[in-house]
Amino acid sequence: MALYSDKVMDHFLKPRNLGVIENADGIGEVGNARCGDIMKMYLKIDDDIITDVKFETFGCASAIASSSMATELIKGQRVEDAMKLTNKAVAEALDGLPAYKMHCSVLAEEAIQAALEDYKNKSQGNAEN
Repeated sequence: MALYSDKVMDHFLKPRNLGVIENADGIGEVGNARCGDIMKMYLKIDDDIITDVKFETFGCASAIASSSMATELIKGQRVEDAMKLTNKAVAEALDGLPAYKMHCSVLAEEAIQAALEDYKNKSQGNAEN
């Protein structure tokens, strides 16, 4: 059996939504010092809908594939629905990850949560001004 599914390899070799969003509405960065994976997510949100999402990831194939898939899963979603994304959903959408690589899907979930939290904080700050 191959170490990675065809979907993991596809998202690793041809990542979706790779890059940076200038003036992003929300930015989240997380990292795992143990394995060296670092993920940064950028969100563009209009009327509570994630209209664009980009990522930068320094890490292994599982980290890049998890970032790519996570962006695909939340693009076009309402903020409320994106908040519910779990690492399990990311891993399942990739047709699974090796057990010792599941932390990569956790990082993808955490990066999105951090970006959504950043958006929420910025939105509340703008509402108060």
